[in-house]
Amino acid sequence: MEQYAIKGGNPLVGEVEIGGAKNAALAILAAAVMTEETVIIENVPDLRDTMAMLQAMKSIGIQVEQLNRHTVKINARNISDLVIEDDCIKKIRASYYFLGALLGKYKKAEVALPGGCNIGLRPIDQHIKGFRALGADVRIEHGLIITEAQQLKGGHIYLDVVTVGATINVMMAAVMAEGQTIIENAAKEPHVVDVANFLNSMGASVKGAGTDVIRIKGVQKLHGTEYAIIPDQIEAGTFMFAAAVTKGDVTVKNVIPKHLESISAKLMEIGCEVEESDDAVRVVAAKPLTHTHVKTLPYPGFPTDMQPQITVALGLSRGTSIVTESIFENRFKYVDELTRMGASIKVEGNTAIIDGVPKYTGASLTAPDLRAGAALVTAALAAEGISTIDDIKFIERGYEDFPQKLQGLGAQIEKVNTERELQKFRLKVG
Repeated sequence: MEQYAIKGGNPLVGEVEIGGAKNAALAILAAAVMTEETVIIENVPDLRDTMAMLQAMKSIGIQVEQLNRHTVKINARNISDLVIEDDCIKKIRASYYFLGALLGKYKKAEVALPGGCNIGLRPIDQHIKGFRALGADVRIEHGLIITEAQQLKGGHIYLDVVTVGATINVMMAAVMAEGQTIIENAAKEPHVVDVANFLNSMGASVKGAGTDVIRIKGVQKLHGTEYAIIPDQIEAGTFMFAAAVTKGDVTVKNVIPKHLESISAKLMEIGCEVEESDDAVRVVAAKPLTHTHVKTLPYPGFPTDMQPQITVALGLSRGTSIVTESIFENRFKYVDELTRMGASIKVEGNTAIIDGVPKYTGASLTAPDLRAGAALVTAALAAEGISTIDDIKFIERGYEDFPQKLQGLGAQIEKVNTERELQKFRLKVG
């Protein structure tokens, strides 16, 4: 029965430390198999998804040593298999990064079709197109994606849509291909840049990451490295919006403010004060929130992974707001849960029309996916009364120590496993 029990109504106040970026970590862990030398990766977030990735690596004979909670030592010299179908890996979307990494290094890979959150269709056609442009054969059989090539040769690839997954996957495959590869219409997200920097630290030649054209000169081999993963912009953004909805004052530390510009801009638009320093951002919500319009877009636009969080905030803002989801077609499933808390939101296709209400009230909620689950936690923190949130396994896929970090800001939240523990929480918080 694992769930979060939350009593709302307390403004969040204080400082919170942001962990390593989940989306960068998953790709970088996969890329670590591309050298036979030892790789040490720091600032790895301790999450269900990263643990699944490491478990899958062990299942094919890769040596994985946890030096401490956030540092991993990896050596793929004695890799025993190029087939990854570990049960853990089927549950996460990023399993497909093993395709690019193993194809690049060993010219062959078989990986179980990816899982992850059910927030809409996330086709892998652009990955397949990219691998084929490098000379690989790709087919899907018995729930596995199978890629193989006699040799990989650099190619010119124009991605039909901006996709982070395909950009990273093709980049990994191309770093050990013969000749030059050009990826056009590439994704520009911070974690694309982080993966490119990691590959370069192993001796790859990747230029232009962070722009829409990435140029890669193939190299024959990669070497060991030590590398620290960038901070997680989505975890940071979640705490920034938690400050806004609870009328709080929160400083998120260990961040790169440039990565948070689209989030900071929207918070200022709705009436929050945002102060930036070298590696921290402070959000103060001293005034009533006001309405705005937002459309999710690839980076540097407003992130789709922050769409549920801003919708929660706009639900408590004066006036009518409009949120347009342009990345995933199934990302408003949490709106029914918010409506049970008193929100006034109407969804039409990929658009939510939000009439602000003065308050939310506590309710029994279910997290439909990772980011929506975190957004429902912020709604519960702002609500009057007690809420419970089920299916927290989704939230734990992407947020390390979420209840503990919120408790450090004054939130009344606990993870409970039994009805008795829930009753104890209710008695404690009154």
